[in-house]
Amino acid sequence: MAYIFGSISILIIAILGIKYVLMLVVKLNQWRLFTKLPPGSLGWPYIGETLQLFSQNPHDFFTTRQKRYGDVFKTHILGCPCIMLANPEAAKFVLMTKASLFKPTYPKSKERLIGSMAIFFQQGSYHAQIRKLVQASLSLDNIKPVIPKIEAMAITTLDSWANGRVVHVFHELKKFSFDVAVLSIFGELDSYYNKELKDNYVTLDKGYNSFPTMIPGTSYFKSVMARKKLGKIIKEIMEEKREKRIATRDLLGYLVNFNEDGKTLSDDQIIDNVIGVLFAAQDTTASILTWVLKYITDYPKLFEEIQGEQMEIYKSNGNGKQPLTWTQIKEMHITHRVILESLRMASIISFTYREATQDVVYNGYLIPKGWKVLPLFRNIHHNPAFYENPQTFNASRFEASSIKPHTFMPFGYGSHACPGNEVAKLLMLVFIHHLVTQFRWEVVGPQGGVEYDPFPIPQQGLPTKFFKTSDNTRLKPSTLTC
Repeated sequence: MAYIFGSISILIIAILGIKYVLMLVVKLNQWRLFTKLPPGSLGWPYIGETLQLFSQNPHDFFTTRQKRYGDVFKTHILGCPCIMLANPEAAKFVLMTKASLFKPTYPKSKERLIGSMAIFFQQGSYHAQIRKLVQASLSLDNIKPVIPKIEAMAITTLDSWANGRVVHVFHELKKFSFDVAVLSIFGELDSYYNKELKDNYVTLDKGYNSFPTMIPGTSYFKSVMARKKLGKIIKEIMEEKREKRIATRDLLGYLVNFNEDGKTLSDDQIIDNVIGVLFAAQDTTASILTWVLKYITDYPKLFEEIQGEQMEIYKSNGNGKQPLTWTQIKEMHITHRVILESLRMASIISFTYREATQDVVYNGYLIPKGWKVLPLFRNIHHNPAFYENPQTFNASRFEASSIKPHTFMPFGYGSHACPGNEVAKLLMLVFIHHLVTQFRWEVVGPQGGVEYDPFPIPQQGLPTKFFKTSDNTRLKPSTLTC
């Protein structure tokens, strides 16, 4: 009898369980019935719309679909179904308001080259702690003392160009921004280590966007090998600091000496974040500085305004005989606005990747779990609803607090916004000061084209000839079309 009652009880529990599951399925289907995917096309099976994306300017690809489908639309690119977000509210929703529901995501091949524990692959408490350390190392108190060194690097770089040869500006600026990044991360570094870091990083960088195959001799294989060497070099520098008990206030010092309630960072965590910061610091800064040079060349009146501002500082420093001060850098208001407008116009960080960690509903649209979500910063920066005549360079937009909230995101947005953006602007201001006060230049070659490497840059990296000027032979820049 007990056996019969036990069997009946199990049967009742099973029936109730099945009923609950069926009710859950019905509710889920009802919920999905009232939500829908955003409009758009997923293109062909497997390849989606990837071919269309790579056959045209990416901005044109996304803008065409925004006009057709609205500010939230779907597509399928690079093997992934994606939801594209082209308005500030949607970007804020994903990157700030509901950031915990969207994890940072990058192709595994790229993650392997930088390191899975790097700051921009992470979220939560670990990400917050690393971000805090990066910001501390780049604080005003730590950056002020190295301004003279950054200035010396800028002068050395420009002097090396001033022999009339054709300089591919972007590629040369990558060397300059790398040197500044090394200074910010390691402080004073032995020349041997400096060379080894640069040589291996250049190899890594060349294969970063190549097809990810581990066949010996391929660019990607060489990058992976260079990544391993970089790890060994950084570890040697770390061990040297530990042995000598060097408590420096650069990024490596903060990472190595981190200790919170007995919790420290592993060597792999430190190495991944050092390489991550090197990667983040180099191309973006070099790209935007290249665009600044192009814009002030294309707009003579703009050049005159910047040069006028910088010449006052130059003359007050005994015609460049004295170094720049922090106060003088803060007074470069016109130049600063030009940098901001260049950031908007060029939008070198056109979008960012996130992945939905669960089904999410935004504005009546379903964002399915596992789909990629891409806030389109460039589309927001070029939207006439937020910027009048957005295709026209107009630095006066930034004269007052006239920029609408959440519409200017040149360094990303939310907790994953670039923590080094102020340092990037500082080195740009220093570089521009010496450029416009002591040099003239001629941009040569094709004009108006854009390449993606992977960030947008002027065609061929802006081939240019530079010449040192004297105070009484100062000339305006010009362009020569071959």
